[in-house]
Amino acid sequence: MKQLIDQNLLQEHNAKQEAAVTSDYNALAEKLDRSSVKIDTILEQAKQFTVAVPSWGVGTGGTRFARFPGLGEPRNIFEKLDDCSVIQLLSQATPAVSLHIPWDRPNDPNELRQYAEQYGLHFDAMNSNTFQDQIGQEESYKFGSLTHTNKAVREQAIAHNIDVVELGQKLGSKALTVWVGDGSNFPGQQHFKNSFTHYLESIKEVYNNLPDDWNMLLEHKIFEPAFYSTVIQDWGSSYLAAKETGERCLSLVDLGHHAPNVNIEMIVSRLAQFGKLGGFHFNDSKYGDDDLDSGSINPYQLFLIFNELTDIRSQDPAYSPFYMLDQSHNVTDPVESLMYSAAEVQRAFVKSLLVDRQALAQYQEANDPMMAQASLKQAYNLDVEPILQMARLQTGGAIDPVGCYRASGYRAAVAKSRPADPTKTGSGIV
Repeated sequence: MKQLIDQNLLQEHNAKQEAAVTSDYNALAEKLDRSSVKIDTILEQAKQFTVAVPSWGVGTGGTRFARFPGLGEPRNIFEKLDDCSVIQLLSQATPAVSLHIPWDRPNDPNELRQYAEQYGLHFDAMNSNTFQDQIGQEESYKFGSLTHTNKAVREQAIAHNIDVVELGQKLGSKALTVWVGDGSNFPGQQHFKNSFTHYLESIKEVYNNLPDDWNMLLEHKIFEPAFYSTVIQDWGSSYLAAKETGERCLSLVDLGHHAPNVNIEMIVSRLAQFGKLGGFHFNDSKYGDDDLDSGSINPYQLFLIFNELTDIRSQDPAYSPFYMLDQSHNVTDPVESLMYSAAEVQRAFVKSLLVDRQALAQYQEANDPMMAQASLKQAYNLDVEPILQMARLQTGGAIDPVGCYRASGYRAAVAKSRPADPTKTGSGIV
């Protein structure tokens, strides 16, 4: 398997820390054993956990005001996969890449698939793009796409989504994620019922063209770029659309796409209860849809979400939603941010495994709020870093991914081979 980080450097970097990690792991094992928790069982589950990385996430993002290009940012999908391979090599938790079309459209899908496979990568859900106009596009999405008043615009958006599905089949993907920025900026601009009706009709046509083994994931967002109303603005509209469309049409929850202080973990439970929770886009936010690094603002919320997911999986072990990071890296090295975020999501997952569910259920039945929340805090407050480090060590990753990455000089090396082009962005998100 091809590797862009020297294996000797990786092994040397790990060797300096292995004794300390082993000591910390054994100490944690002893602590957990007092609660009848076998650390090796948790370790194996940590090693199996994965979260996909977004192809656009390895480029430098920006805001509505400016974008400051990063050194050596990828200029095409092949260079994006190079960066994704480094993230997977060091973190050992990100073997899948989610593509955004047309940003990542290859001339030869087979060539791209083989290029990914040489790194041990495969492709996660495909993402369609009808929120911006592309060069050569006949109809404009300025006033909507799948919900546009003009049927010709809707048909163009439908055709694009079907095209993305056909491309995804060639790449080995099994899902289509649909997010639209359709909505309005002024009261009275849009007929609410008609726009939602157009959406349902459009999405059903796309769904009817899905392969039998594919899922469709509908992503909601409370605002932006439509600041007065958004057609698929919350989990309720997403659920209604998914329910009306078909069994394999599911809702996708992006953590940053809600109003501040919304109880996302309860939304997770509700969607799962009625069989419509299809996946996640992990990120964090302080004020709005900031797309900050996962776990950087509210790691407890991330833990509470995984607490619900672990509870769901305890009742249905076969349940397997799509997990993906969806972040915009404006001031950090995207490779570092994605490695760090993958570890934070994995950390929340591991901590959720440590919740004493039998005790929690008893406290809930007894209406004991103090001990119920204390049982969650007991798991959340535990330092599980030794488990994450041991998982990476045993799977061939780096005990300290960011430290090893910096020691490798990878960013400086690609900066030489990827001269900056101020007219292009490696991410597409501004």
